[in-house]
Amino acid sequence: MLQMQAVTKVYRTELVETHALRSLDLHVRDGEFVAVTGPSGSGKTTFLNIAGLLEEFTGGTYTLDGQDVRGLSDDARSKLRNQKIGFIFQGFNLIPDLNLFDNVDVPLRYRGFDAADRRQRIEKALSQVGLGSRMKHYPTELSGGQQQRAAIARALAGSPKLLLADEPTGNLDSQMARGVLELLEEINAAGTTIVMVTHDPELAARAQRNVHIVDGMATDISVETSLSRLAHATTATAGD
Repeated sequence: MLQMQAVTKVYRTELVETHALRSLDLHVRDGEFVAVTGPSGSGKTTFLNIAGLLEEFTGGTYTLDGQDVRGLSDDARSKLRNQKIGFIFQGFNLIPDLNLFDNVDVPLRYRGFDAADRRQRIEKALSQVGLGSRMKHYPTELSGGQQQRAAIARALAGSPKLLLADEPTGNLDSQMARGVLELLEEINAAGTTIVMVTHDPELAARAQRNVHIVDGMATDISVETSLSRLAHATTATAGD
């Protein structure tokens, strides 16, 4: 689904050169739920922007669902992003003057779906996140957890193969956060690949894999843990 090899990102000004990503390698398979963690300034946001085709990279290769994205025009990147990727942000990014139905409708209109198809997609997505009875409500009439669910519905309505979530529970209390994570787990179980950036170790532990980014490089914590356990078991057996 998503494969990055030796991806680098360098920001340059007249006086300063900043390396945000340094030879980052990451492979996310179809249907996985991967949590990405790391300290502030480690490169998580840059990685997510590149994964979402919102930002170009300096070096390396990035293949999304079998397509090499390097060198694509802005229009081609936008088309691929709209077809393959859904986004969930910490701040919800709902339009306050539009009700939930119209909020979910906006990106579908942009993609050119006809009215009947859009209505079917909107109703299905809002029902899937438990907001089927609140389609005419406005964001200010909802709790934080409900607003995040609406944001998830907006992403789901386009039938993305890859869902990118940036701190999706960062603005929620613990109970609402658990509800949103359980919803993401259900979406993943239905076949959607999810990559979630989070600072919360408890949420990261719920994902299938945990990738840790430090100084622009990625380490697969899950693989490290498995190798450590294997080495420990081997040593124990040898000791016996």
